[in-house]
Parts: sequence; structure tokens; C-alpha cells
Amino acid sequence: MATPTEEELVNAIADAGRQAILQLFREHPETFYYCALITTGEAHAPFLAAWSVEALERAASSADDPETERKYLKWSYADSPFCCYGEEYFDLVNARFAKRPLMNYQMEEQEWAVEYELRLSAMEKAVAQLDSEGLFGRGKDREAIYINVEVMPPDYTNTERARRLNPPQAIAAWLEEAAEPS
Repeated sequence: MATPTEEELVNAIADAGRQAILQLFREHPETFYYCALITTGEAHAPFLAAWSVEALERAASSADDPETERKYLKWSYADSPFCCYGEEYFDLVNARFAKRPLMNYQMEEQEWAVEYELRLSAMEKAVAQLDSEGLFGRGKDREAIYINVEVMPPDYTNTERARRLNPPQAIAAWLEEAAEPS
């Protein structure tokens, strides 16, 4: 198999994301406010993470201090009960990323930067495509959910992507509570 193009990555990510998100919304008819593809600082293949108002309340309610717990958990992809949701749909994504150049210390700095940007661009384009399809709702419904491609550990580029992918109302709370300064 030849090295997958950016367009092939976008298509695979969008297809996997669509299937996973549709299943998530169907199996958990809750009020989702957070839905993101998560990747590493090496731009490895992404996975889905999401939070709903109801899931956050369930997770925080048993803590000694539910309000503090709620603030801690609200934007934490890793603590979400929906972290890696629908991972079975991402097999082709993982295979296509595995066919891209290996992101490691042996790459020249410029080569690494180009590959990193291509991968993140593909992820962002896939999320933007899903948004344009109305997967995250339209109008007021869309304004109620933050979507993004997040690099972990977090860095300022998460904020840049959030601004490009969301209407201002969808990211207001995230910007105030969780965004990395740009």
C-alpha cells in the first residue's frame, strides 16, 4: 500500500468519527457538550472522547466535594466515560497512520514538522466535515457543543483549532476554564 495522502486520512477519520459519534448519540441520548478527537504530541492516530452533562453529573455526584470534582472532570478527556468510544471504527485510521512516515527522533526537524502538520490538518478537516454535515447539530444545538482536535499534553494549538472549528458560543466556557494560552 502506498503512503496514504492527506485526503485519504481525512476520509478515514471522518468515516470512523461519523460512525462512532452516531453510535454514541444513539446509545446515549444525553446532552453532549464536549466531543473531540484526541491525539498525542507526535500526532498519532486520534481517538474519540466526549462528555455529556448527565455523565459529568453521574461522575461528580459521588465525590466528597461534587462541585470541585465537576470542575476537575468537565474538560478531562481521560476521565470521560466516553474516552475511546467507538474505537472499533478507527481500525482503518490506525492502519493509514501506520503507513505514514514514522514520527520519531530520527526524522529531520523540517520533515517532522511537515508530517505533524499534515496529520493535524487531516484530523481538523475531518472534524470540520462532520460539523458541516450537521453531526453536532445546527443553530442553538450546535452552539451548545464544543468540538475540537486536541493534542495531549495540551498546547496553545488546541485553542487555535477550537476557534476555527466552533462558533464563539460553543467555546466560551472552554476558553475560560480549560484553554491553553496562545
